[in-house]
Amino acid sequence: MVTERATNVSEIEDDEDDEEPGEVIESAPPLKVGEERELSISGLKKKLLKLGHGWETPELGDEATVHYVGTLLDGTKFDSTRDRDDEPLTIKLGHGEVVSGLEHAIVTMKKGETALFTLPPELGYGVAGRHGVVQPNSVVQFEVELISWITVVDVSRDGGIIKKIMDKGESNEQPGDLDQVLVKYRVALDDGTIVAETLEEGVEFYVKDGHLCPALQKAIVTMKRGEKAKLVVQPQYAFGEEGRDANNGVHSIPPGSVLNIDVELVSFKPVIDITGDSKVLKKILKEGEGAVIPNEGATVTISYMARLEDGTIFEKKGIDGEQPLEFITDEEQVIAGLDQAVATMKKGERAILTIHPDFGFGSSEVRQDLAVIPPSSNVFYEVEMIDFTKEKAPWEMSNNEKIEAARMKKEEGNLLFKTGKYQRAGKKYDKAADFVNEDGSFEDDEQKLAEQLRVSCWLNGAACSLKLHDFQGAIKLCSQVLDIEFHNVKALYRRAQAYMETADLVSAELDIKKALEADPHNREVKLIQKNLKQLQAESDKRESKLYMNMFAHKTRDTPVATKKLKVEKAEDDKTDEEVVGMKMEKVADSSAHA
Repeated sequence: MVTERATNVSEIEDDEDDEEPGEVIESAPPLKVGEERELSISGLKKKLLKLGHGWETPELGDEATVHYVGTLLDGTKFDSTRDRDDEPLTIKLGHGEVVSGLEHAIVTMKKGETALFTLPPELGYGVAGRHGVVQPNSVVQFEVELISWITVVDVSRDGGIIKKIMDKGESNEQPGDLDQVLVKYRVALDDGTIVAETLEEGVEFYVKDGHLCPALQKAIVTMKRGEKAKLVVQPQYAFGEEGRDANNGVHSIPPGSVLNIDVELVSFKPVIDITGDSKVLKKILKEGEGAVIPNEGATVTISYMARLEDGTIFEKKGIDGEQPLEFITDEEQVIAGLDQAVATMKKGERAILTIHPDFGFGSSEVRQDLAVIPPSSNVFYEVEMIDFTKEKAPWEMSNNEKIEAARMKKEEGNLLFKTGKYQRAGKKYDKAADFVNEDGSFEDDEQKLAEQLRVSCWLNGAACSLKLHDFQGAIKLCSQVLDIEFHNVKALYRRAQAYMETADLVSAELDIKKALEADPHNREVKLIQKNLKQLQAESDKRESKLYMNMFAHKTRDTPVATKKLKVEKAEDDKTDEEVVGMKMEKVADSSAHA
């Protein structure tokens, strides 16, 4: 056996080039049968004798099963797996079980490939040679057939959970913490005793909830659908130093036990957090078609069955003779959780929605078709997306269609504003402005209409922002208007309101001044000017009080004999603005004593 070695793997990895085995093979043209090439690993040469399958190659850390024949350059054979009952050898690559050159040779090979490798002494048996068969500093050759390999993954990155992939599964998808998985497993101790095993159909659980032991949860999220693996689990990821007592037919697990788990990820149902706070969760039961989903304003047709936590059905559509439900997304025609979740679904997709009261029916009792929904109830919908028609995007429209769509959206926003639905109204105004944005190729007459609509939507959007206390948003929208219409009174008025709310009284005063220059008799602007003066007076009063308190504090702490000298010296050291401030202190002080 090729168990003796002169150079360890880490020494090769610390070479100046620091290249991974196989890099040159991957970047260079593939070897042809009969062709020989020197690899990047210190003079290692490879001659391809038989093509392999696929494109994957093993990595250091994997377990490779090979046949090999080792010979000297004159053809003298010194080792062969084929002479040992033709049994192949399984090697843990990177563990020093064979000479380093053979390890680095194997990681360049594909499954089923046969190649002849020529190893320089430093990658073979070095100055020591091998039991007189291989002389010191000899060049040796290995004809290697890579039969197969098992990918080995250090899941926990500390050796606590080692996963050997026996079957790679069907796809590249892996479950996340929220997903529901169907798993089969069998757990054994080192002596072979079976201590846990699922039924034939497996066990279903949510990854985040965990199952059996911590190792299973950590391993499952690294697996693909249909993957089979063997886990070697150290006690800290199993049942620790306490072990597990036998109970109700459950086998005991001794303290400090290492577990050997055969596990299969049969399938999983992805769970999507729609709202980002777990208040609307979508568990996909059946994937839909393609990649297209509805946009805001799309007309969707769905069937569903809705129930409470105790299983009581309170509504159904498109089932048992009921007509499917058709509605327009983002129009508050259904509860918010259903609206937002359906907007993420593909045609033909089927899913279970879990909806928190905040996105459901709230804290009030609600009577539905088949049952009463108690206050603050979580509700569950099993929904299928039958079909949807997306709302036209601006780039799909003619100029006339864009202008008409903008008018309609603006009117919809106006209706929402009148009913106090400011957030939804703001979205309507934003969308309306998008239809007639400056990027559109409008003609002269159309351009004038588009600009008027844009300005109107921005102004209305600013009004929504003020109602929602989004003062920076209001400032931005009004500024966009003023870039086009420098003396737009509404824009100046609303921006001044936003500046006042953010305590930027100087900017507010400038906007009010400009508004009165454009419309000297505007009652609303005059009223806000009056409010501004009151705010300025209150601000001056606060500042005066602050200065007065500071001066009084200094007076208490300064001896009378040195007070005047220190004040005069301080005035000499201050800027003009600071001197003015100090004089204001004196005025405030004397007025307080008056």
